[in-house]
Amino acid sequence: MVDIVIYLLLGIGIGVLSGFFGIGGGFVLTPVLLLLNVSPVLAIATSLMYTMGTSFSGVIAHFRLQNIQWKPALIIGISGVLATQIAYPFVLFLERFHVADTIIPVGYLLLIIYFAYSLLLKKEKHTVNQISIGKEFTLYKLIFIGFFAGFISTTLGVGGGFIIVPLLIGVLSYRSRYAVGTSLLGVLMIVTAGFLTYAASTPIDYRISGTLIIGALIGGQIGAIFTSTFSDAKIRKYLGTLYSITGISLLLKLLNLAEIGLLLLLAYSLSLVVHFTIQNFKQRQQTKLASK
Repeated sequence: MVDIVIYLLLGIGIGVLSGFFGIGGGFVLTPVLLLLNVSPVLAIATSLMYTMGTSFSGVIAHFRLQNIQWKPALIIGISGVLATQIAYPFVLFLERFHVADTIIPVGYLLLIIYFAYSLLLKKEKHTVNQISIGKEFTLYKLIFIGFFAGFISTTLGVGGGFIIVPLLIGVLSYRSRYAVGTSLLGVLMIVTAGFLTYAASTPIDYRISGTLIIGALIGGQIGAIFTSTFSDAKIRKYLGTLYSITGISLLLKLLNLAEIGLLLLLAYSLSLVVHFTIQNFKQRQQTKLASK
């Protein structure tokens, strides 16, 4: 019973981050499972199933907030689904030669370093507004973003949102909140295809996964609401810092300091959830006082 409560709280916490950042949740859950010494293939399968829950919850919430750009999201999702079918044999190839335990964390680390840099250090481009996005997106760039995200999603066990969001912001100049909403719909399509591919041959603990998803459904709604509390610049800053902390935790794992890395990642993730909750509460109180 205790482990169920722990996984439920973990699911809610990561769900809040998912709904806020549009990252699907696997971006945080996969390294946590790897740091807990879960095998890479099982960690990937579990994270993909969990990310289905976080993405579905986030899509519903962002649909209500009108943050989803439907045509770009569908293009990203379809190209990403095609990529998942190429990535799965690649993961099995790595497992066969017993290099998955090294290649997957290292690949994850390199991507995290790049995206942390792009969000924290690169100058923000002029962003397009909600109306003009539909006219200005580039078809080939969206196909590339979706395919790349789908391949990485199935290879590393993440939703792909941690790739899609910064690319939509950096390459196509989306405002952060629209990048988040659009990403979640594409991620939902990608992880569903990726999970079904793994589920056919990988034994999954559905009790744990189901508990995580229940938490995700709750947390995703909360996280999406929190986006209205912060500016686009703040969302970029928090996401970039989360990438940096995750990269440090994986580097510590490669140095045989997995426990320290796990504590660091969980501590920062928890601090974000607490900070979002406090700021949202303060804003609500200020709104009530202003309306009197």
